[in-house]
Amino acid sequence: MKKASLKSSFLLFLAAFIWGVAFVAQSVGMDYMGPLSFNGVRFLMGSLVLLPIVIRNRKKRAKEGIKQTELKAAFKGGICCGSVLCVAALLQQYGIIYTTVGKAGFITTLYIILVPVFGIFLKKKIPGKIWTGAAVAALGMYFLCMSEEFRLSKGDTLVFICAVLFSVHILVIDYFSPKTDGVELSCLQFLTAGIMASIGAAVFEHPHIQYFIDGILPLAYAGILSIGVAYTLQVIGQKDTDPAVASLILSMESVVSMLAGWVILGQELTVRELFGCMLVFFAVILVQLPDRNKSIKS
Repeated sequence: MKKASLKSSFLLFLAAFIWGVAFVAQSVGMDYMGPLSFNGVRFLMGSLVLLPIVIRNRKKRAKEGIKQTELKAAFKGGICCGSVLCVAALLQQYGIIYTTVGKAGFITTLYIILVPVFGIFLKKKIPGKIWTGAAVAALGMYFLCMSEEFRLSKGDTLVFICAVLFSVHILVIDYFSPKTDGVELSCLQFLTAGIMASIGAAVFEHPHIQYFIDGILPLAYAGILSIGVAYTLQVIGQKDTDPAVASLILSMESVVSMLAGWVILGQELTVRELFGCMLVFFAVILVQLPDRNKSIKS
């Protein structure tokens, strides 16, 4: 494995670990404030954390005579990525209120399968293993989410829609990340998402400053680490990694979320739900296995 590829893989895994634990912070944060308020503040915190780095990097490149990336491309990418991220994260935040941290983590992981499937719209050929993986994942979702009344819970439904949007987010980042600086793109997408969520919070939730003071710990983790650090690791890591491989590594957040929910919050899954988790994770691994023909040629 090339050194650059190994480094990118490590950065993506670190992001997945931080996100897995962040499910706990997001769940605890709902004890203090509404989803819009929580997301608005944590995205703005993430943007502010990165702003000094953006300024320093631009000054350093200017001093060394290195050509700067165009701000126009960065703003365009930031607005597009931030808009999708805002809606996806909001659905996830609402969903966590009505489901467990572990289930939310595994349902979110379905973006691994959805990313290559969405390649249909980009006129890409879809291998048979993708459809097999989708079928296995659907069966896993049945055991993981369906109740005895054959009904998908409100929380599971919201998190599933969130997974669809995170698939779009990965593809949008893949489009813009080669065209601009990764840190700048992260900073601007967080700023966009933070402003959108904050406006929504002011209109629908009317938050009080005391809410944020009381919930400062989950906010700090979700804002500084999950947003400011992990999403930036994703953007930087994806530059030298295929989107499908990147989504495989990022899928480890599902395992981390289940363990974190069990260790920190004491949330447990039934045998039926654990079996569903295993099927979903098997499907995620299956769709990322290298093709036999490619393995022979290499």
